[in-house]
Amino acid sequence: MAIVHKSEIKIKVGLDENRVPEQLFWSADDGNIENMEAKATLLSVWDSAEKETFRVNLWTKDMPVNEMKQFFHQTLVSMTDTYETATGDEKMTATMRDFCAYFLENMMKS
Repeated sequence: MAIVHKSEIKIKVGLDENRVPEQLFWSADDGNIENMEAKATLLSVWDSAEKETFRVNLWTKDMPVNEMKQFFHQTLVSMTDTYETATGDEKMTATMRDFCAYFLENMMKS
């Protein structure tokens, strides 16, 4: 199948003198998003040749801890949904959903 369209997603990172993120901005051609500010990003890329995941995990200095916890919970829920769609593995998906509920319950206590 020939590629008929290309789309680009960009992440711009403003760093302080110690190379710690101060600002994050992202753009997505197909989403009509241009330089939208963010406080955190978790990017994973699968290298099929190496059978390894490469990760870029960034958050700004001023990312509040309570928002980071919420970000992680929502990311775990999203990953669970994606896992279910990609694999059809209902048993593991149910286990992952149980963990997300456990995570949320205990996150609220801390």
